[in-house]
Amino acid sequence: MNNFKKIGLTALAASLVSVSANAGAISVSGGASMNASGYTGEGQNRGATFTMGNQLTFSGSGELDNGLNVAVSFVIDQGDDTSNATGTAPFDSHSVTISSDSMGSLKLMGEGGASASSSISTTAAGNLWDSFDETTSGTGIVIGDLLKTAGPGDDTFLYTSPDLMDGLNVVLSYEPQNTGTESGTGYGINYSGVEGLTLNYANSDTIGATAAATGTNEVLKATYAYGSFTVGYSQSENDLDSTGVDVTMTSMAATYSVTDELSVTYGIEESETSTASDQDAELSAISFAYTAGGMTLSGKMTEGENLNYTTASGEDMDAWTLGASFAF
Repeated sequence: MNNFKKIGLTALAASLVSVSANAGAISVSGGASMNASGYTGEGQNRGATFTMGNQLTFSGSGELDNGLNVAVSFVIDQGDDTSNATGTAPFDSHSVTISSDSMGSLKLMGEGGASASSSISTTAAGNLWDSFDETTSGTGIVIGDLLKTAGPGDDTFLYTSPDLMDGLNVVLSYEPQNTGTESGTGYGINYSGVEGLTLNYANSDTIGATAAATGTNEVLKATYAYGSFTVGYSQSENDLDSTGVDVTMTSMAATYSVTDELSVTYGIEESETSTASDQDAELSAISFAYTAGGMTLSGKMTEGENLNYTTASGEDMDAWTLGASFAF
């Protein structure tokens, strides 16, 4: 991370509050990656696909005269927002956070918002379903999202309380009303007061333009680390009103740390819908990660069955990925 220079923060969210800050710091951190991936299955035998990633995060922070801390974050990602008129907009999530030891933190997210549920929505196995998201099978079937979350839009609030007791805090979220939708709220509880154990629970409104896309999203996650082993379990339930299709994702994983640098993980996931005729989508994967000196080498083999909730042969696919990522 490179510190650039000291500056005076003079204004924060002028429409919300005006403040004066002592000298703060602006810093920038970044990351880059090189990846290779491929699929096998009916009509899926093909060569490797190569991709890259790059991202810069600009962060500023300062302490106000009244003791509050203010932080701003702005992310530039070349892969984001390419649908505008020029196709070159590289801007990703940005946010402003006000915090103190006694009040906790209040974050306003201009883009890349998070609800109480979506902030912990990564499954215990690390979102194995994402290996097949929007992939077209050899028979022309496009695999949709197997995990449904309550991901809010722009200009949303997320409040995190200070510890109410050892290792226990509360999270609250608010999504304002937008055109054709209602406002949404969410709440969550995080607990890490027992050595090696982390528990997360959250419940948030799922906001959509129609009743079939509106409901609630509930997430439960637990991980426990003992010595070189870490086990995890998570369940996410997206329950929609009216005629909407409900989705439940259950995930489990076990990780063994071979050394401080090398770890191996085995995980499974199952996605189930409320449609009686649908088959459960099932996924399993084994992966490794080696980290040293800001570099991470990783690889994963993922097997998916019934990925469009039927037993059609085109819905059974395998995916592999290899990657090298760098943090600076």
